[in-house]
Amino acid sequence: MQKNTITSFHPLERTLMGPGPSDVHPRVLEALSRPTIGHLDPLFIGMMDELKQLLRDAFQTGNEVTMPISAPGSAGMECCFVNMLEPGDKVIVCRNGAFGGRMLENVIRCGGEAVIVDDPWGRAVDPEKVEQALKANPDASLLAFVHAETSTGALSDAQTLAKLAHEHDCLTIVDTVTSLGGVPLKVDEWKLDAVYSGTQKCLSCIPGLSPVTFNEAAMEKVSKRQSKCQSWFLDLSLILGYWEGEGKRAYHHTAPINPLYALHEALCILHEEGLENSWQRHRQQHESLKAGLQELGLELSVPEAERLPQLNAVRIPEGVDDASVRAQLLNDYNLEIGAGLGDSAGKLWRIGLMGYSANAGNVLYCLSALKKVLRQ
Repeated sequence: MQKNTITSFHPLERTLMGPGPSDVHPRVLEALSRPTIGHLDPLFIGMMDELKQLLRDAFQTGNEVTMPISAPGSAGMECCFVNMLEPGDKVIVCRNGAFGGRMLENVIRCGGEAVIVDDPWGRAVDPEKVEQALKANPDASLLAFVHAETSTGALSDAQTLAKLAHEHDCLTIVDTVTSLGGVPLKVDEWKLDAVYSGTQKCLSCIPGLSPVTFNEAAMEKVSKRQSKCQSWFLDLSLILGYWEGEGKRAYHHTAPINPLYALHEALCILHEEGLENSWQRHRQQHESLKAGLQELGLELSVPEAERLPQLNAVRIPEGVDDASVRAQLLNDYNLEIGAGLGDSAGKLWRIGLMGYSANAGNVLYCLSALKKVLRQ
């Protein structure tokens, strides 16, 4: 029998400038190490209430139903779909990248009827196409779209899309995984109905939690369901027994206690910086990166008016091998950037400037390393 030589795992310290996760703030890592207490401990429940308020501030909403789902952003997506959608419901799904495609998959698995509005990868959702689909499908009840498409770096006009949806008696399901904390996102002002996000992007937190928020219109739809939610774990009527209420909370699942400490700390950091300051910081670092990339002869693929500052899709020059460049950056510089997805695989690099990673030192380091590798 071979002797076990496995010892404690100690990863190298990387600079994370891919599509996520982003670098985790040191204060967040420290929060993870705090003593674990029970998930029904009164002290923990008090922290949960603070966490909900911090999330409301980040989402710019007063929605009572605002909380983190105990699983990554994909579970936040499923939570929205399995609660808002019943078999036979017609949903207009905007697909301009990989994550719009995942929304479509959720509609199909929930037994809904999907009407697809396609736009090219690397472009924002076209409001005119959405309006045409809404007019052609007056029986649709939901419009689903990605605010910030992580697979391409395209930013869509959530306010306009939501306005169109409501003009045609539709509610919205909105993916804000990469936008929360990085670009303007105003849930109440824009009248977004069911919204989900993630913690590992612009919040500088660890992966594994998915903030969600539902307004009164969304919760009314949930409460009038004729069938049971197809997911027990993601059933809002059960989850809210734990996250809401006075006094005794109903046990639903053992919450990820230390990761919730981490999210609380990450949101405190965001609050201290100021939401608008965070948006501005992401924009400033994007402009610096863009200028440096131009000096290297590299181009961004998304039109400037539709460009997401915290996720930069860079065209790979002719004759340059995608995988070897990324491998050299990782092995020689401990720097991670992302590959393209789908049809853009081998054609694009995705350089993230998210949360704690969005700083001048990282921008300079990335540009310097890219310059050296490309010269070789």
